[in-house]
Amino acid sequence: MTAQSRSWITYFVDYFALVAFLIGYFATGRDLQQATWALVAGSAVALIVGFAVERRIAPFPALAGGAALLFGGLTLIFHDARFLKMKPTVMNLAFAGLMFGGLVLRKHPLKLLLGDAFEMPEAAWRKLTLRYGVFFAALAGLNEFVWRTQTEATWVLFRFPGLMLVTLVFSLTQAPFLMKYVKGAELPPPPVE
Repeated sequence: MTAQSRSWITYFVDYFALVAFLIGYFATGRDLQQATWALVAGSAVALIVGFAVERRIAPFPALAGGAALLFGGLTLIFHDARFLKMKPTVMNLAFAGLMFGGLVLRKHPLKLLLGDAFEMPEAAWRKLTLRYGVFFAALAGLNEFVWRTQTEATWVLFRFPGLMLVTLVFSLTQAPFLMKYVKGAELPPPPVE
C-alpha cells in the first residue's frame, strides 16, 4: 500500500464517523437521536474498513471509535443526549490525566506517539507533556461550556469541525518548539572553500 493511500485510510478512519454525525444531524432536521445512529454506524464502519485495509486498528482510532460506540450507545439506549455531549469532556479529561500522570511517573506518553521523530531532552518532553495536559483539560472545560450554554446546533458544529480546528491550531503553535528537535533537522556544515 502506498503512503498516499495509507493517509486516505487514516483520514477515513479518523473522521468518517464525525462527518456522518454532522451530515446526519443536519439531514434529519437537527435530530440528535438520528444523528447518533449515524455516529455509531459510522464508527463501526470506520473501524471495520481500517481493520480490513491495514489488518490492524491503530490505538487512537480504536479508542475514539470505541468511545463513540459506548457514548453513542448510551445516548440511544437512554434517549439522553447528555451522554453524547459529555463524551468529548470525558475523553479530553482522560487524555489530560494521561499527560499529568505521565509527568508524575516521569514517563512521556507523547514520546510513544511521536516515536523516533524527535530527539528531545527530558526537560523538553516534560514541557510538551505539560502543555498538552493543560490543553486537553482546557478542551474538556470548553466542551462543557459550549454544550451547557449554547444551542444544540452550535455544539454539533463545535464538536466537528470545531474541536478539530482548535486542536490543529494548538498543534501548530507547538511546531516551533518541536522543530528544534526534529531528527535530521541539523543544517549540513557549510562547504569548505
